[in-house]
This record gives sequence, C-alpha cells and structure tokens, in this order.
Amino acid sequence: MVQAMALPRNEQGIETAIGVLKQRFGDRLQTGAAIREQHGHTTTWIDNQNPDAVVFPHSTEEVAEIVKTCAAHKVPVIPFGTGTSLEGHVNAPAGGISVDLMQMNKVLAVHASDLDCVVQPGVTREDLNTYLRDQGLFFPIDPGANASLGGMAATRASGTNAVRYGTMKDNILSLEAVMPDGQIIRTGHRAKKSSAGYDLTRLLIGAEGTLGIITEITLRLQGIPEAITSARCSFPTVDAACQAVMMTIQYGIPVARIELLDEMSVKAANAYSGLNLPETPLLLLEFHGSENGAKEQAETFGGIAEEFEGRDFAATSTSEERTKLWQARHDMYWASLQLRPGARGISTDVCVPISRLAECVGLTQKKAEELDLLAPIVGHVGDGNFHTLVLLDMDSPEEVANAEEFVDWLNELAISMDGTCTGEHGIGQGKRPYLIKELGAATGYMSAIKAALDPDNIMNPGKILD
Repeated sequence: MVQAMALPRNEQGIETAIGVLKQRFGDRLQTGAAIREQHGHTTTWIDNQNPDAVVFPHSTEEVAEIVKTCAAHKVPVIPFGTGTSLEGHVNAPAGGISVDLMQMNKVLAVHASDLDCVVQPGVTREDLNTYLRDQGLFFPIDPGANASLGGMAATRASGTNAVRYGTMKDNILSLEAVMPDGQIIRTGHRAKKSSAGYDLTRLLIGAEGTLGIITEITLRLQGIPEAITSARCSFPTVDAACQAVMMTIQYGIPVARIELLDEMSVKAANAYSGLNLPETPLLLLEFHGSENGAKEQAETFGGIAEEFEGRDFAATSTSEERTKLWQARHDMYWASLQLRPGARGISTDVCVPISRLAECVGLTQKKAEELDLLAPIVGHVGDGNFHTLVLLDMDSPEEVANAEEFVDWLNELAISMDGTCTGEHGIGQGKRPYLIKELGAATGYMSAIKAALDPDNIMNPGKILD
C-alpha cells in the first residue's frame, strides 16, 4: 500500500463527540472495527485510514446536528456515499466521524414538464433512472459504478455520456448543503439559469466534502431518446482509433458516447464477457436521436472510420445487443483483473485536449512497456479523458516503485499537454501533489476559501489541499 499522511488527532474531542452522538442516534452510530474499516478507503492502493465511528442520518436536519456536535468539539466529519471513489476521498487521516448518507435515499420530487428532479444524496444513478423510466425521462451521467448522486456531485463525476450531456457540474441546478458550522444553506432554485450572486452550487460541486455536506440535489433531466444506436469498430492501432475520434468530434456528429478499449482491454472483455471481438484497439459508440437520425450518425461515423483503417464496423439498435456491449465496458475493471489473477488493480485517469489525445495515449503505452507494467487503457475519449489500470503484485517493492513512477509521469505528462491530472476521479489524497503543479497560485485562493468557511478544518481534512 502507499503510505497515507496522518494528521493530528483530537482524542478528547472525538471521545466526547462519539458519546453525544451515541446518545442521540443510538444504534445508528456504530463503532465496530469491521464497519469502520469499510468506511475507510478500500478501492485504492492508499492506506486505509478508518474513522472512529460511523453514523447514519435520515434527514438534512440530522446531518446538521452531527456537524454541529463535531464543530463544537473540533472533530473531523467525513461524508460517505457508496465508497466507489478512487483517490482516498473517504479516508479519515485525523480520525473522526464518517457520515454515511446512503439511508437518505428518497426521490423527493420529479417535475417532468421542467425536466428536473430533486433527490437526497443517497439515491444512486441506477435507482433514479429506474424511478424515472415510466415518465420517459433519464439522468445521463454514467460513471460506470452505481455511485450515489451525492458522491457524484461531491467529486464532480463524469462518465461515458459526458461527450454529449456534460458532467455533473452541467447537470445540477442547485444544492442543499450543511456547512462546517452546521448551518443549512440552499445555493439556488429550479430556474434553468441565474445571475444571482456567487455560484455556490459549483463551488460545492467537486469540493469532495471539504466545504460542506451535500444533502439535497436538484438535477437536470433528459427525455429518453426516440432511438438509440450503438456501434463498434476495430482499428489497427490506438493512434488510428484516436484520430478517428478527433475527426468525429470535429465533424460535429452529436455522439452520446465514444469509448476506447486498447488491445489488452479487448482481450480481457472477450474472456470475461463472452465476446468475440478482434483483439485490436476498439471504439464503442452510441448515437441518440430519431430513428433516421441515429442511423445516419452511425453511418457517417462508419465512413470516417474507413479513412483510418477501421474494420469490422457494426451498428445495432437492438436493446439486448446494446446492453451486452455496454455491460462489457462497465465490467472492464473486473475483466482486466483476470489478465493477471491475484494482482491488485490501481486505476488512475488524466484528461487532455482532443488534439493531444492520440499522442498522450501512445506515450502512456510506451511508458508502461518501458517500466514492464501491465496497464490496460480504456477511456471516455470523446472528451479526451482516459484511464489506466495498473495490475500490480503489491508484495513486489520494485513493481510498486515502478507504478509510482508511472503514475507520477502520467500526471506530469497530461499537465504538460495543457490537460489535467484528473478528468473525473478527483483529487482526494492521491492526486494532491499534482494540483499545485496544474493550477499554481490558484490553489492559494482555494486554501483561503477553505480557511474562511472551515477555520477548524473539520470537513474531510487532508483532501485536495495540504
């Protein structure tokens, strides 16, 4: 594991706060070792740093009570959703109280005529779309994991549909949040736009729980398309596939999804999901619109693919075939682990301008080979974002050192290309060293905002900023 930095603990304050909260919440506050370990981070190679207790609120008012108690005793508060984040976001480096929001899981309102809804933070994206289906609506952000919408807002999540529908910041109208002093605020209303004051909504989106706890979200919705066509096309090289992506975007085709799998990822998908795809770089695409429109978009892409030696192009509008193809993409983490049984999968992501994508992916493959690392690549390449999953023997100091060098090099490369060290995973603990390299003096103003809103540094300390 990678050593995570510990922060000073307030032992007396933690003990007192747990006593107060136990009296208030009873069995909804747990201190058992297993549940505390579960609420430290387990989906990364960063050391698991457990909270001292886990509490399960049912309402915004209960969250406010928890935060006021912790603020009074200067005790850290760490928001927790489904725990699928990848950079140590839910670790407790100074101990404290983990606030598990998954029992706040109600869809509070759907305004179908306005194409919006109001949800509690524990609602997952799959649950919301199941709830909306009979109204002809859907929420388009799909990060792969069945993440909670509160967690997706807090980490400014993205995903496979971002190329057409944007990311979480583009699909949230307003938030309700509990601030570090326990005050409940609302950042806006349901109007589609506003020029009223500072944009606190987007300040809290992506703040990773360091400025407040999101307790209610007003989301934009989309109408379910009349027709959906999925397509796949194989390419001789990753460079050719990326060139086809750039041409498709520049041509103005309104692609809903465009995903890259390198040859290792295709091999893993074939074995894990029972597919029979050519084991060369692959693009998966999806087109939304009318019957004719979605079909024409797919055909236009097929013509572009031919220019870059694309082959085995196939398009389908059959829901069973589409589901099988996209489920294989969503299962890539588990499929990739089968490439090296017993290995630990370490996922990292970067995002670069589309014009640098082919170069960046190609250099990344070469660097992995140079360091003798098995690192399949997948990506939401329609917006320049891609992921590598380094498969490691964590008992090998040499491999771990090589992986650390690889991750460091990749983040530096993306930043040097006018990109970002993270397109959607967020900063958490793991990417903090690269934030100042990416944004420079701007991080000083971030620190000033944090200090002004949270002077005792109780809100998810040790994340994003030093």
